[in-house]
Amino acid sequence: MAESTVTPVPSPPGFPIVGNATQIDPRAQNRSFAEFADKYGEIYRLNLPGNRTAIICSSYRLIDELCDEKRFTKIPNGALEEIRHGVHDGLFTARPGEENWGIAHRVLMPAFGPISIRGMFEEMHDIATQMALKFARYGSSTPIPASDDFTRLALDTLALCSMGFRFNSFYTKDMHPFVEAMAEFLVESGKRPSRVLPSFFYRADDAKFWEDIETMRSTAQEVLDARKTNPIDRKDLLNAMLNGVDPKTGKHMSDSSIIDNLITFLIAGHETTSGTLSFAFYLLLKNPHAYQKIQKEVDEVLGKGPITVEHMAKLPYITAVLRETLRLQSPISIYGVVSNEDQLLAGRYPVWKDEPINLFLARAHVDPVIWGDDAHDFKPERMLDEEFNKLPKNAWKPFGNGARACIGRPFAMQEAILAMAMLFQNFNFVLHDPAYNLAIKQTLTIKPDNFLMRAIIRDGLSPTQLEHRLAGRGSIEESSKVHANGKAATGGEGKKLTVLYGSNSGTCESLAQRLASDASRHGFSVDQVDCLDSANGALPKNQPVVIITASYEGEPPDNAALFCSWLTGLKDEKMLEGVDYTVFGVGHHDWSQTFHRVPKLVDEKLEENGASRLAEMGLSDTGSNDTFTDFETWEDNTLWPALHKRYGGEMNKDEQSAGLSVEITSPRTSTLRQDVMEALVVDARTLTAKGEPVKKHIEIALPSGQTYRSGDYLAVLPINPKSAVQRVMRRFKLAWDAHITIAGAANTPLPTETSMPAHSVFSAYVELSQPATKRNILALSDSASRKEDQDALKKYANDNYAEILEKRISVLGLLEQFPAIELPLGLFLSMLPPMRVRQYSISSSPLWNPSHVTLTFAVLEAPSKSGQGTYSGVASSYLDSLEAGDKLHVAVRQSHAAFHLPQNPETTPVICIGAGTGISPFRGFLQERAEMISAGRKLAPALLLVGCRSPGRDDLYAEEMALWEKAGAVTVKRAYSRDVEKSGGAKYVQDLVGLHADKIMPLWDENARLYICGSRAIGEGVKEEILKLAMKQGVRDGKEASEEKVKEWWEGLRNVRYATDVFD
Repeated sequence: MAESTVTPVPSPPGFPIVGNATQIDPRAQNRSFAEFADKYGEIYRLNLPGNRTAIICSSYRLIDELCDEKRFTKIPNGALEEIRHGVHDGLFTARPGEENWGIAHRVLMPAFGPISIRGMFEEMHDIATQMALKFARYGSSTPIPASDDFTRLALDTLALCSMGFRFNSFYTKDMHPFVEAMAEFLVESGKRPSRVLPSFFYRADDAKFWEDIETMRSTAQEVLDARKTNPIDRKDLLNAMLNGVDPKTGKHMSDSSIIDNLITFLIAGHETTSGTLSFAFYLLLKNPHAYQKIQKEVDEVLGKGPITVEHMAKLPYITAVLRETLRLQSPISIYGVVSNEDQLLAGRYPVWKDEPINLFLARAHVDPVIWGDDAHDFKPERMLDEEFNKLPKNAWKPFGNGARACIGRPFAMQEAILAMAMLFQNFNFVLHDPAYNLAIKQTLTIKPDNFLMRAIIRDGLSPTQLEHRLAGRGSIEESSKVHANGKAATGGEGKKLTVLYGSNSGTCESLAQRLASDASRHGFSVDQVDCLDSANGALPKNQPVVIITASYEGEPPDNAALFCSWLTGLKDEKMLEGVDYTVFGVGHHDWSQTFHRVPKLVDEKLEENGASRLAEMGLSDTGSNDTFTDFETWEDNTLWPALHKRYGGEMNKDEQSAGLSVEITSPRTSTLRQDVMEALVVDARTLTAKGEPVKKHIEIALPSGQTYRSGDYLAVLPINPKSAVQRVMRRFKLAWDAHITIAGAANTPLPTETSMPAHSVFSAYVELSQPATKRNILALSDSASRKEDQDALKKYANDNYAEILEKRISVLGLLEQFPAIELPLGLFLSMLPPMRVRQYSISSSPLWNPSHVTLTFAVLEAPSKSGQGTYSGVASSYLDSLEAGDKLHVAVRQSHAAFHLPQNPETTPVICIGAGTGISPFRGFLQERAEMISAGRKLAPALLLVGCRSPGRDDLYAEEMALWEKAGAVTVKRAYSRDVEKSGGAKYVQDLVGLHADKIMPLWDENARLYICGSRAIGEGVKEEILKLAMKQGVRDGKEASEEKVKEWWEGLRNVRYATDVFD
């Protein structure tokens, strides 16, 4: 080796004896490897107990070399070495040169040929049908555990096709003992290589390990013995192994080798196929464009008829979806080789003879050198045959490499294509939780963890009718393409009404629930309240459909994206005839280019395709108005009058003030919210000097399985301030230990039919500080006994309503202002919106700690504008009250894809601009860069422009920033609004743009990514300064630089070259 070309392989610092073993999470090894790769780059060496080492490679150029079988040889190590205890020298685990592998491989190759695989289609169809019927019988509102059911599909298909054995997993609650033993065996096999203590400490685990092996092998032996005793003429894998003769040696496979490989098929095949299908459905549900394409292909190729083996080659988009899924989430995302000699990788990294080297596909498959800047995006189009065949050699390796590549690839692909075709032919799917972020469960392979979806039968079929269709038993009567579906009706008399919502933050969902609660007073019975995605291709006919949806930077909410994609793709002006609809839209004027884009799009497209508009669209701007008031005004003045005119009936005024039925009792129970999980506060501290507006730092240990990227959000479910809860208890004369039982409404987010402490309901379930709506105020007026109170409240509801909004006067505030009002507690509760989560930018990086996040927040506490005490921000006051050891409920929420660090930190500069707590995501960015630099990576420059008041007073994280600046992770420039002379004359952060144009423009010219975080005023100010720079640059370059042209140029770069996170 030429010394001058050698670059030592970087290695994370470890600990004596155990090396890096304790830094690898045994439950999430891939995540640990990815974190090391983020920090150390394309190659690193891990030190393991027993003076062992392992190299991890994660770039295409290194993987390409490692696939050279003349230089490197695949040898089972790690978990595969442990699996050898159960399957010895089976196809998946054999060492080089073992005779049984060669015999088995040559005997089985014909059994996995195209003709043999086609012959297995009918049995594959049998099992896929069982799964489809189970989905149908779940019902459209029942969450389906996707990974579990796809595991049942893969296991039952493999067992039936390979050895004629039926596990019947879809007909039993508990899995077959073989399956349970195999699952435990695989988990333990994954754990054993990471052991750091003497074997004495693992006696119980080892006993269970060998017991599971015995269960698997004895079951396989029984199957083998039964076939030998009662031979049958089946062209399956078991007969191939029993009767086949190795053409090279003339030998038959031994019984032990047959058992080894029967178990190997089930281990390798069930894990990979079930994982692939689970990831594919997750990715499709998160990418509506691809979802619609796959459904369109299925409808065109299959129609409504039975699926045949001939269809399998006519579904190229499904094939592309599976290939792209395997690129992004390959179930086997790492495998190992050893070096055949001392040599250099990439001409620079020394590796030694027999040293284990791992090909980390999870990273190599998203190498931007091959896959571009959108490498992490799900784009099946790049995997259609023409593009797929152009890929460089070894760029896509989910099935392994060379002679040891997966022999069952044709089997797995046919099984997966069939399953997807059948499911998309007969169902629409929605995420059970639209906010679900992909979590990974790792055993031998990886699968989505706790991934739940709902299946809604298409074409208005019942499960029985679907059974006939799948069996191909002639034609059956089907309803219209567009039909009613969804959650069960709420009961009651009256015309059926469907309410559909698109909502990320919960506001539109709350409005939908409020509308459903009002329906019975107007003579309507709610047929369904569900997300818009549940009506994808299936809008109800002959009943009013009310759609309530928001826009997020012009994009639909997570639970409306599939619906919007379907709707925009319609080109049939009669398709939606018979659908009667109206739309209410929510948006924020900050996104001026896309303000109310989604509700307007839905309204227009429904009409274009034949639907009838029942009432004019209602719109609300959350940036300037109270959405609940806007909605109630639209309800009262537009929606209900239009529905009464069309369908008859009138409002039941006697029922208007019924509210909720509330019984006050004394037994104690507790209940928890389901959409967030419990986390632990590790540390909390104040960042600002005494006398400055309080800004704090809090560190939180995430719930198990939660992961994040720098730039993401943490959703926090807050609790109302104690002072506000005490005010309610006092106003309604409730004892501190009073309990309430809520009844009387089917569409309420409050806990019903269970006794709960009153203070818990007021603390955790309702928004006490929400400004009163006009309808709230009129209801209070109706409840007032004094005429002067009635008149004053009516004035508030009409001429003086702006005062309610400006001073944020809540229902509780009005009750305190008018103490003579005797309002029933149930009516008060029915007026309050449900408690919603608040999102905070995460201010840390997973390279610092993958299981902890930090938040940086301002504590909002000021005299109330209403003059009634102090106004406290609900979430900030809650976070302010927390100390180390306290529990809270949180969930990680992904930020926009553009608001993350660039994929090539070595070559792409970064510019960050923010003020105050707007520094939050940038602290995470810079912390990540500092970790990379400490690992020896050389990064492109980064510039941080930050605004605050005074140095040493509210200059957040100044000491950290100084250290990171010294390390080369960033250059920091500050604007001090109260010490302008110390910041070169810059008062606000936007002033720094022009002041430091000499630093900004060279970085921009080097393809820098720009990030802006802060208030609306900061966002507008920064934009204005950047446009000035752009115009000057254009003039210097002799280009047209009119203000209109520059603005158009700037908008075209949104989420491409720059990203914003603007808040009020």
